[in-house]
Amino acid sequence: MSTLRGRGTASGLPEWDRCAVMGVVNVTPDSFSDGGRWFDTTAAVKRGLDLVAEGADLVDVGGESTRPGASRVDEDEELRRVIPVVRGLAAEGVTVSVDTMRASVAERAVAAGAVLVNDVSGGLADPRMVPAVAASGVPFVVMHWRGFSQDMNARAVYTDVVAEVVTELRARMDAVVEGGIAPERIVIDPGLGFAKQAEHDLALVAHLDELRALGRPLLVAASRKRFLGHVLTKEGAPPPARERDAATAAVSAIAAHEGAWAVRVHEVRATADAVRVARAVEGAR
Repeated sequence: MSTLRGRGTASGLPEWDRCAVMGVVNVTPDSFSDGGRWFDTTAAVKRGLDLVAEGADLVDVGGESTRPGASRVDEDEELRRVIPVVRGLAAEGVTVSVDTMRASVAERAVAAGAVLVNDVSGGLADPRMVPAVAASGVPFVVMHWRGFSQDMNARAVYTDVVAEVVTELRARMDAVVEGGIAPERIVIDPGLGFAKQAEHDLALVAHLDELRALGRPLLVAASRKRFLGHVLTKEGAPPPARERDAATAAVSAIAAHEGAWAVRVHEVRATADAVRVARAVEGAR
């Protein structure tokens, strides 16, 4: 395991000597960021390959939008969207993660070549998820989550967001281990934007060291999120999601400097540069 800035890696995943870059492929018509652009299987596979060419180390494929207020897609439709894309990318040698809250999708995706399950609910949305991932033997992302998209904003109530997220993540990690997933296969994610307001997200980014103290590789997914729009707001209107990529790269550089295992982004090139610069600066110490 790499000891650089203590970032480590989950057992079963490649090791990089710097913060890894996870590119996003949303196979959805309603993503907050790029809904509909990669909805076709062929377009989605090409998008994933393009992200790798731009510097992505792994590609996260999802078929269900988790933007605030989004309704859930049914299981058959999620499978239809995701599995061919996972299979197509894996066949090209891409390290593929599947972004899903359903055990059935996770199982089928792993069978199609995914090597990581990224569940924004941390296994809470589907009681079958933890045993399914445990049986598969692949690593599992445990994200801080307080409920589904329809009402998650109402759950953004904290006295001390950093302490509460750390406590809730630790409890969820313990539950996942009790469910059969090996501790060394767990990645944690603070869940920026999920049941959190802008001030909560900023506080978490400012205290990534306290999240890393949980002792597991840390995934930071800030890409194009509302808190960046809040920071960049001019004359009352935040810039649209696609105009937040420079701000995303800034958070990627911060996360890399603070020892994050990976950052999850929609546009890869600027973040790929940012994490490499952060690594070069670390190497010059």
